[in-house]
Amino acid sequence: QVQLAESGGGLVQPGGSLPLSCTASGSIYSIYSMGWYRQGPGNGRELVATITSGGVTDYADSVKDRFIISGDYAKKMVYLQMSNLKPEDTAVYYCNAVNAVTISMNRYPELWGQGTLVTVSS
Repeated sequence: QVQLAESGGGLVQPGGSLPLSCTASGSIYSIYSMGWYRQGPGNGRELVATITSGGVTDYADSVKDRFIISGDYAKKMVYLQMSNLKPEDTAVYYCNAVNAVTISMNRYPELWGQGTLVTVSS
């Protein structure tokens, strides 16, 4: 079964840091890109950051210079290092994978994790 699993959420004070990680499992041969989205209270799901297998990154303006995305596509993992966190960063953070292909050549245009809650509060 192909799936994404996030870890690393929790409670952090404003100005603090928190790392997130995501692992893709299920005999995956390749993934085009992985990334992070979030959904805050009363908001829709929005892009946080993505990274392609070639290393091209994209960030939401609201997190540039505070968050860093990195990936290890050999391990099918993506990371998000969050720094200088603000209360408005409070959200459920979802891992996303685009164009995953398994070793049996099953294709998954898009995969989502179940999400991990990040709460920024004093």
